[in-house]
Amino acid sequence: MSIVVPGAGVPDASEKLAARPLVTVKDLKGKADPDWCPGCGDFGVLSALKQAIAELGLRPHEVMTISGIGCSSNLPGYINTYGMHTLHGRALAVATGAALANHEMKIVVTGGDGDGYGIGGNHFLHAMRRNVDLTYIVMDNQIYGLTTGQTSPTSIKGMKTKSTPGGSVENPINPIPLAIAAGATYVARGYTGQVKHLVELIKGGITHKGFALIDAFSPCVTFNHDNTHDFFKQRTYKLEERGHDPTDFHAAMERGYAWGEEIPIGLFWKREDLPSLDQLEPVLAEGGALARRPLGVAPELAARLVRELM
Repeated sequence: MSIVVPGAGVPDASEKLAARPLVTVKDLKGKADPDWCPGCGDFGVLSALKQAIAELGLRPHEVMTISGIGCSSNLPGYINTYGMHTLHGRALAVATGAALANHEMKIVVTGGDGDGYGIGGNHFLHAMRRNVDLTYIVMDNQIYGLTTGQTSPTSIKGMKTKSTPGGSVENPINPIPLAIAAGATYVARGYTGQVKHLVELIKGGITHKGFALIDAFSPCVTFNHDNTHDFFKQRTYKLEERGHDPTDFHAAMERGYAWGEEIPIGLFWKREDLPSLDQLEPVLAEGGALARRPLGVAPELAARLVRELM
């Protein structure tokens, strides 16, 4: 007589993870090499993202990298995952569709401050209020680099550029408090000169269920001579080293507004009590990802639609 124990012989989560093929940073190298200027901060983001994916044990086909237009938005070509290079400012709109079509995949959106906070500002706001389950890494260099040096939404007031030779008269956008107020459930800031720290922030964003923003200071060494690596090295400090509580809304907003001789980086805000968009969509509650379901519409449903629309 044999006794069947429920679950016997079924590997647990740790055993399943251990049985996966080991993914290395080398495995995540894209077919194209970056064409960024030597010293560009975007190299740090690419390195941190690959390291984060490898440390999380994710395989290339489990990740999709989506971007808009700009120097930073070339990143999907430099990493071995599913990828899409989309339209200027529209990466989050495309990513929302991808996240709903296959909510079992990890969606990572990469772009710049002009692409995301300027042209894409509308999509930025609505993706956050919907709490779409994705990670948005913004390579924030406070300038338009691809078009050779004009002010961007995050350029500081008074900054002199090709488009503002007398100094910018506009106040910059502050993405951290904006994201917290708009409904993002994971809001962080990193600096590409602190790659190990950035790796941890990206890992936290990818594993978080909901909209995760990681605003990454990524100095443009060619066109922005104000916000340089030296500028950030002298001013940035890590929130976790100052005892910041990322579940404290008021503290997160206060730290988010800080800018001057000291600039905080790290995790500002995190909440886990707000469902993500895919968790709220009834169609996705059963049957797995839409991308894996049979194509077509059931005859009875098609007939009902025809009756309603005719």
